[in-house]
Amino acid sequence: MSHVGLQHPTSGNKAFGHPPGRWTDVPSDAPELKQVAEVAVREFNRGNNGEEIYRQIRVTQARKKVVSGLNYDLTLILGRTQCKKGQDFLLGSCLQTMSPPLMGVKCTFSILIVPWMNETKILHQLCSQEIFIVELTDTETSQKQNVPSSELEDEMLKTLTLFKDFVTTYNKKYSDQEEAARRLQIFSQNLKKAQMIQEMDQGTAEYGVTKYSDLTEDEFRSLYLNPLLSSKPLYQMKKAIVPNMSAPDQWDWRDHGAVTEVKNQGMCGSCWAFSVIGNIEGQWFLKKGSLVSLSEQELVDCDGVDHACAGGLPSNAYEAIEKLGGIETEQEYSYEGHKNTCSFSTSKVSAYINSSVEIPKDENEIAAWLAQNGPISIALNAFAMQFYRKGISHPFRILCNPWMIDHAVLLVGYGERNGTPFWAIKNSWGTDWGEQGYYYLYRGTGACGMNTMCSSAVVD
Repeated sequence: MSHVGLQHPTSGNKAFGHPPGRWTDVPSDAPELKQVAEVAVREFNRGNNGEEIYRQIRVTQARKKVVSGLNYDLTLILGRTQCKKGQDFLLGSCLQTMSPPLMGVKCTFSILIVPWMNETKILHQLCSQEIFIVELTDTETSQKQNVPSSELEDEMLKTLTLFKDFVTTYNKKYSDQEEAARRLQIFSQNLKKAQMIQEMDQGTAEYGVTKYSDLTEDEFRSLYLNPLLSSKPLYQMKKAIVPNMSAPDQWDWRDHGAVTEVKNQGMCGSCWAFSVIGNIEGQWFLKKGSLVSLSEQELVDCDGVDHACAGGLPSNAYEAIEKLGGIETEQEYSYEGHKNTCSFSTSKVSAYINSSVEIPKDENEIAAWLAQNGPISIALNAFAMQFYRKGISHPFRILCNPWMIDHAVLLVGYGERNGTPFWAIKNSWGTDWGEQGYYYLYRGTGACGMNTMCSSAVVD
């Protein structure tokens, strides 16, 4: 039998303010529920076989009726903490200082309180299997105070389901429960950001959960993007000669054997190396008739001007390859995703370049040059790419401005889908991103600055 210090009534059932035997709803924030919920949590912890202490996250539903005392039915969300049973600590202090729990249970309790006898009895208890949970911050709660609790529950459960699928799909591993809880909060915020991008997109793209959905914007930019693309190049390239012809209505170098498989730069800002190597692979195929997967790691290690995983410029990379004397194959000089000591060997060179050219910014001329000469190294603003899933992306110019380019990719083709013109872009984030590793961007408006830094190697 448990005890709780509720005040003695002054005169029978009149003290309760409700007729006997009839259920009445109790607001989840009612002061009287505080002690009742504490009894429920104590009972759960006493009967739970696990090592960790659980604490109350919220009361989701409550009602009471007058019988031979007060009978409360309430539903609680309980969160698992890192506090262990039997540890020498002040329970209240431990629970109050815990970060938001990640795992928890949903329990219903039926509790009988007889105040004049100072007694409390647990009549019934039923708990679900352990689920993902998340605690709303004060800011979120105040912003949503006019939203019915059932809607908040539905939204929370939907987020938790998506997060659980995300963790499984991308085999995410976190160092501890605190880190997992932090990633869940970021994931929840990113769902809202992806929805905002979705609502403001002018194309046919779908945005949502991707393998980068547990990263903050700053983390994503520092791990996968390339801020140096906005800097002034050290080497000036020759201007490319634009073909004296109209571009075909559509073209895709994947259909003509000039594009290797999608690669993965990993957590390294080496997109500049992948963009340049992809271009050279295409040029070598067109001039020599052999499609060879070439080494990005050689550039990461041996380009003394660029900054490996901290970024680089295509123009510098072409110059570095010319000075080195060529490129080894991916097989001979495999990618590791971080800078090592340069181990390039001229005896292992499998491809070379003679020079490089800068391609004009006019998109019709870009299309004509691409169709005649091969895939093009380009750079763009990756604003919409963290949450891109499929379709033709077309962000507003003000959101994806052309003077803040921060990611280098490979332009392999162009065409239309249901009347919407697009550029087909090979990315370097693996095949589990976008459309099997490809990004489709609206064609005709210089979207996201895709036309501001177009270049190619020249193989004689």
